Parts: sequence; structure tokens; C-alpha cells
Amino acid sequence: MKRTSSITTGLAVAGLVWAGSIARAETNEAVTTYETDAAFSDVMSDLEDAIVNRGFVVDHHGYIAEMLKRTAQDVGAAKPLYREAEFLQFCSAVVSRAAMEADIGNIAFCPYVLFAYEAEASPGKVVVGFRRLPQGEARDTVNELLDEVAREAAGQ
Repeated sequence: MKRTSSITTGLAVAGLVWAGSIARAETNEAVTTYETDAAFSDVMSDLEDAIVNRGFVVDHHGYIAEMLKRTAQDVGAAKPLYREAEFLQFCSAVVSRAAMEADIGNIAFCPYVLFAYEAEASPGKVVVGFRRLPQGEARDTVNELLDEVAREAAGQ
């Protein structure tokens, strides 16, 4: 029996969950977003800086728009969705440990993912956001951290 790498599986699951979350960003209360007129490349740079400057390491940089463009013909896509769409994932030993000590099941929320996109339908408007963890001990701290990072990247 062939074993799939847990890292590969984790990245695939995070990507699928993230992609599903941004599709509902405007209607799902579990997703927090901020809009900016800054250039997409500047927003992504600011997003990475906001993570790194807090002492965290970006574990993975995902390129959703590129993947969707590359696979559009294969899946019979009728229209482009994003000019740009990327995500960054990271974890925090301190914040994650506190969350998992509060409830060992909080492992489900690690790593943390922040995203940014510029929709084809809204050129010049970049959306930055994240999926909110359910309220609760230590998870509120994670939400505050993700909100700070997203606001910073959006210039708010």
C-alpha cells in the first residue's frame, strides 16, 4: 500500500478548503475580507512581510489563479475568474500550541491561510482575507492575529 506524504495531503486539503472559502467570501460570515486599490503584487508582498515580520515562516505559497488558468480547458471552464489569486500558509508554534492546549482538536485549524485575489470582474480591486476560526478559547487569538495581518496587507 502506497502512503501519501502527510505534507502533500495537508497542502492539498488546505488548498481545496481555501478555494472553497473564497468562492463564498461575500456571503459567508466565516470569511473576513478587506479590499484595497493597491497593486496585487504589492499586496502579496505586504502580506508576506506582515507574516514574516511577526517572526513566522511562510510554509507554502499557492498560486490559485495560475492553476485555474492552466486547467481551464481541461475542466471546460467558460470564463476566467481571477486576474490574480494566491494564498500564503504559515503556522505559529506559540499561537498554535496555545490553541491546541486549549482544545487538542484545534489541530484542524493549523496551518493558517491568508489569501488575496483580483477578480476578472473587478480589475484594480484586490481582496485580502482569511477564514475565521470558530469562536473559543485560544481560537480568538488566532483570529485576531489573522485579522491584523490581513488589515496590514490591505493598508487598513
